Amino acid sequence: MNSFLDDWLSRVSEDPLEPDLPICDAHHHLWDRPTGRYLVDDFLADASGHNIVSSVFVECMTGYRENGRESMKPVGETTYVDALAEEYAQNGGGTVECAAAIIGYADLRLGDAVMPVLEAHCEASPKRFRGTRHNVGWDASPVVPTSHTKPTPGQLLDPTFRKGIACLRQFGLLYEVYLYHTQLLELADLARSLPDQRIIVNHMGGPLGCGPYANSQSEVMTIWQQGIAELAACPNTILKLGGIAMPRNGFGWHERTAPPTSLELADAYSPYYHYCIEQFGPSHCMFESNFPVEKQSCSYTVLWNAFKRITAPFSESEKTDMFLDVARWVYRI
Repeated sequence: MNSFLDDWLSRVSEDPLEPDLPICDAHHHLWDRPTGRYLVDDFLADASGHNIVSSVFVECMTGYRENGRESMKPVGETTYVDALAEEYAQNGGGTVECAAAIIGYADLRLGDAVMPVLEAHCEASPKRFRGTRHNVGWDASPVVPTSHTKPTPGQLLDPTFRKGIACLRQFGLLYEVYLYHTQLLELADLARSLPDQRIIVNHMGGPLGCGPYANSQSEVMTIWQQGIAELAACPNTILKLGGIAMPRNGFGWHERTAPPTSLELADAYSPYYHYCIEQFGPSHCMFESNFPVEKQSCSYTVLWNAFKRITAPFSESEKTDMFLDVARWVYRI
């Protein structure tokens, strides 16, 4: 990422807890941008120490095609990441099956017209492509970041958008989504309307802590818990545990002179994680790093140590579900 960030992260150093526990990191990114690179070797360097055996790449607007139809440009990302994963595997692959599954982007607002885009993604990565993420994070406050897909209010309720999601089923693909806690009831409505479509909820449903939601943790928690409970009642939904160390979540880790320890993270996060696991159950939850995005708040080692501290009360079989087996089942790894 950058030397300043690495220097800051180095102020807290921990040995990995339970270093033999097998993990599938269910959500990370890879990119090579003018502002910095984060490719397979960077991910593996961060992941060393914990027993990461496989991982899932999730779209991040990298490697898009420069020419052709706008709707087809995101297929370039799937081609690019599949080539990275294949090259790594052909060169030995080590102990980590990096980007064993790929979640790309297709504009589901196209409705039925998204079919050829989905077909192109599948052709670009026949071994790894598993679905599409179309984020809908939106809030009326200009301080709250809007998803890069430039969603409109109520997009999850739009009939054409839902037609696009319904197309995924014809290819056996997943629908992944990042949104905010204020939109969870809309997602639950969508999940009920498409009961045969598996829906993967990213970043624990996006509890906000910036803009009008700063210093309103109790109110946010109430709305977020209601939405999480509604989603958990839909058997076709799976929740990713992680992704709440971003500045928009309001914990302020990035503003400190030193990053948090895993004990601090576990103390702050436990109410959120325990509620999610209680509602969804270990068989419908999977842990994610969201790296390198979360790197602005803590190191990879510290983050997974926090996850392991949070799950200390759970049985070994329950931990195996959340750290490994649910992701392997969902992504067919």
